[in-house]
Amino acid sequence: MTALKQPSARPSGRGGPRRPRVARRGVPLPLLVPGLLAMAFLLVPLLALLVRAPWRGLPSQLTSTEVWQALQLSLISATAATAVALVLGVPLAWLLARTEFPGRGLVRALVTLPLVLPPVVGGVALLLALGRNGIVGKSLDAWFGITLPFTTAGVVIAEAFVAMPFLVISVEGTLRAADPRYEEAATTLGASRFTAFRRVTLPLIAPGIAAGAVLAWARALGEFGATITFAGNFPGRTQTMPLAVYLALQNDPEAAIALSLILLAVSVAVLAGLRDRWMTGA
Repeated sequence: MTALKQPSARPSGRGGPRRPRVARRGVPLPLLVPGLLAMAFLLVPLLALLVRAPWRGLPSQLTSTEVWQALQLSLISATAATAVALVLGVPLAWLLARTEFPGRGLVRALVTLPLVLPPVVGGVALLLALGRNGIVGKSLDAWFGITLPFTTAGVVIAEAFVAMPFLVISVEGTLRAADPRYEEAATTLGASRFTAFRRVTLPLIAPGIAAGAVLAWARALGEFGATITFAGNFPGRTQTMPLAVYLALQNDPEAAIALSLILLAVSVAVLAGLRDRWMTGA
C-alpha cells in the first residue's frame, strides 16, 4: 500500500511556507447577541446625550460666565497636574523599569493603586496627609503657611494623584520595550547615567511619554471624586467641569448637558489622537 502523502504548504513568494487560510464563517448566535447588547449598552447613553442636547440654546449655555470659569480652571489645572505627573512620574517609571531594589513589585502595586482606588477615598487620603491637621499638611501650615485643601493648588494635587499612574504605566511599558543596550553603549563612551537618559533614553521613549501625558491629562480633566473631597466646589476657585456638571444637573439640566458635551468632545479627541497607539485596524 502506498503511504498517504501529507499536504504540504505551498511556498510563498518570499520563500517561506504560506499560512493556511482560515475560513470565515458566520458569528455564533451565543456570541453575537451579547456582543450587540454590550455595544448598545455602551453607545446608547452617548447617543442619548447627543439626541437630547439643547442644540439651539447651546451657544448661550457655553458662553455663560460660569461655564467659562469652570472650563478655564479645568484646562489650567489638568495641564498643571500633567506637568507634575511628567516631572515626578517619568523618573519613577525609569526606576521601576531599569533598576532592581527590594520590594519593587510592592512599590509598583502601590503606585498603580489610585487606578482602582475609589476617587473619594483618594480625596480622604489626601486630606489626612495634606490637610491642615494632616501628617504632612500640619508641618506645611506651621512652617511655611501653606494650606492646600479647598484651593486651586489642591485641585492640581488631587488631579495629579489620580492621573499620574496612567503616565507611569505607559512610560514603564515603553521603557521595558526599549533596548537598554543603547544606554549601555552611551555609558561605555563616557556619558553619565543621567546624560544617557537625557540624550538616548528620552528620545527613544518619547512616543510613550506623549501617550501617557495625554491619558493623564484626560484623566485629570475628568476627575471628580478626589477633587470635590479634597478641594471642594467653589466657583472660580475649585469648581472644575465635572463639578460644574454635577451642580448644574440639579438646577439647570440643559447646562449640564452642554458641559457634558464639551467633556465628551475632549474624550473623543483624546481617543482620536491615541488611535495609532491603542487601536489596531483589521
